[in-house]
Parts: sequence; C-alpha cells; structure tokens
Amino acid sequence: MKKILLLTVLVLAFSVSSIAQKFAFVDSEYIRNNIPAYNAAQQQINDISAQWEKEVSDGYAAVEKMYKEYQAELVLLSPDQKKKREEAIIAKEKEVKDLQNRYFGMDGELYKKREELVKPVQDEILKAIK
Repeated sequence: MKKILLLTVLVLAFSVSSIAQKFAFVDSEYIRNNIPAYNAAQQQINDISAQWEKEVSDGYAAVEKMYKEYQAELVLLSPDQKKKREEAIIAKEKEVKDLQNRYFGMDGELYKKREELVKPVQDEILKAIK
C-alpha cells in the first residue's frame, strides 16, 4: 500500500513539474524600458498628451472666465443678452468637452497615436518571445 501511494505521489510530482516547465514569465515592462524605440515613442506620446491637456485646460479656463464675466454683469444685462451669454457659455463648454473627447476619448487621437507608435514595438517583442 505504501509503495502504491509513493509511486502515485512520484508520478504526480513529475507530471506537475513537466506542466510547470511549459510556462514562462516575461517581464515585458523591463524589455520595453530597455528598447530605445519604445522610450522615444512613449516620450512623443507624453509630449503630445501634455500639449492636448494644456489646450483643453485653456478651453475650460476660457469657459470659467466667460462665466465669471457673466456673473459680474448679470444685473446690467437685459433678458435677451442674458440668454445670449448663457448660450455662448454653454456652446463654448460643449466645444471644449468635444475637444477633450476627441483627444482623450475611447477612440480618441491619443489612443490612435499610441497604437501607431507603440504597437510596432510591442509586436516585435511578441515576435521575439514566440
């Protein structure tokens, strides 16, 4: 009985060790950080992203300025002027939100730029791993 149990344990141990040898851990982050092309692409994406973030934040600052001016002059404005100013503020805010979505949305330009610049490097890494 002990021999059968020992034999079963040994067979299981060898089969588990053979299965474990089929898997490998690849530190793709380490690989990417040591590829100059990836670092250059990532820096380019960061620069573009910072530029677009500034553009969007400037747009929101313009909306905020328009709203503060509207609040300051609210008492002096006629109902038609109030309505026109409110519509202008809302239109500007919508324009800035659309710009933000165009740059940073699900299928935004940042996503497309990342695909364009980083995907070839990642494909090379996957090809080398295979």
